Amino acid sequence: MIFDKETAKQTAEVLLQVNAIKLQPNDPFTWASGWKSPIYCDNRIVLSFPPIRNYIRETMAKHIESHYGKVDVIAGVATGAIGIGMLVAEYLGLPFIYVRPEAKSHGRQNQIEGFIESGQNVVVVEDLISTGKSSLNAVKALKEANVNVKGMVAIFSYGFEVAKNNFEEAHIDLHTLSNYDNLLEQALDTKYITAKEQEVLALWNANPSEWNAI
Repeated sequence: MIFDKETAKQTAEVLLQVNAIKLQPNDPFTWASGWKSPIYCDNRIVLSFPPIRNYIRETMAKHIESHYGKVDVIAGVATGAIGIGMLVAEYLGLPFIYVRPEAKSHGRQNQIEGFIESGQNVVVVEDLISTGKSSLNAVKALKEANVNVKGMVAIFSYGFEVAKNNFEEAHIDLHTLSNYDNLLEQALDTKYITAKEQEVLALWNANPSEWNAI
């Protein structure tokens, strides 16, 4: 679920402006999964643009305050959301931790880095939601540490049905600044893409694993 329509379109616009999101329906990317994709998203780029990272930080932080109430700790998902998660925690004056994909094989063998106590209320910050598996893996680690995960906020979601199902099954509340539908709408409104390209991009989102470039 997006925060609201205005935020979704504004966020889509700034992500397009700095090429955090690239749309190439006629020259698709290849993801690590092997999927062909007309979109590539790297939200870590926003950290290099102070006005944009501040907009994302403040919008996320204010939503966390209004939607989740009392929060004790902000948790970022490694590695993509460490930067923005730390900025959100700083804005809110809260402790910050981050969660690795798996525990380290050496040293203290931590999966969760930072100080956290049993029973604390945590909101997870993520940069991008695709299937949701890596994000929910972080949630699982936090729950195993006996903390209360109140929900997750993310910059952008591809809007895949599988992600929606995964979050529903895990009973995790997810809110994003923007999503794929609002991205396409904004990209068309600002003539970043044509109506024909929007059709191609919409077809990919409906069945990404089987999509072939047109």
